[in-house]
Amino acid sequence: MVELDVVLDDLAAESAELDRLVAALPAADWSRATPAEGWTVAHQIAHLAWTDQASVLAATDPEAFARQLQTALDNPSGFVDEGAAEGAVLPPAELLLVWREGRDELTKALRAVPPGDKVAWFGPPMSPTSMATARIMETWAHGQDVFEALEVHRTPSERLRHVAHLAVRTRDFAHLLNNRKPPTTEFRVELVAPDRTIWSWGPEDATQRVTGTALDFCLLATQRRHRDDTDVEAVGADAHAWLDIIQAFAGVPGPGRRPKADPTAGPKAGSEADPKAENG
Repeated sequence: MVELDVVLDDLAAESAELDRLVAALPAADWSRATPAEGWTVAHQIAHLAWTDQASVLAATDPEAFARQLQTALDNPSGFVDEGAAEGAVLPPAELLLVWREGRDELTKALRAVPPGDKVAWFGPPMSPTSMATARIMETWAHGQDVFEALEVHRTPSERLRHVAHLAVRTRDFAHLLNNRKPPTTEFRVELVAPDRTIWSWGPEDATQRVTGTALDFCLLATQRRHRDDTDVEAVGADAHAWLDIIQAFAGVPGPGRRPKADPTAGPKAGSEADPKAENG
């Protein structure tokens, strides 16, 4: 429970940072377009609220969640959009309340999961701690779209470690989603943290290596940046190939964002950058 408590505290802090930003907005700014095509600030917050509610359902009523999962499988490209659109029409104050209440419900639901149990999800089942980590990832990623839409600088925090950790752990899952065989060898990942220390995963002597700043790695793993617009580098063919398909989220793969050097650059429909393809 200690580890879960720590992750839930970081989830609360990540949510609070975004909450402070949007709570101060005039109503008109909730309709401002974000880098995700067709999604406003309201869509981004509505999606977070929707996914929190889905997480609560998964943790408290597996049978009901199984029905929701089937709905998602029947409409893989539209059900996320529909959930966001439904919440986005709410008045900002009401939407903000729905999101806050859902966050509180999720914290209680994850604490109540029996030790050793896993919670079903749109991807592989997760422990309560892993699900809370996934919520940090998604809150950070969708928050990034909101911060960019409002042209507000966000200082990277140590909470990025959760996002990076999830991206590393889902390496094989990303390969399977792209109909590729996962590599058989471990990778070494070394990232420069916001405090300039090094976060690392994998054997020190691994020949397949990934390096860069934690911020750019997380932007790439959540498909908020094209690989060409990050400082993330790879050594080894398998590591290079991974960076082309890396994703920290559970949804179907999306094409991501075009490089900024592309004169037609912008988010593509169906990408996590949109975030159409993402299911948390």
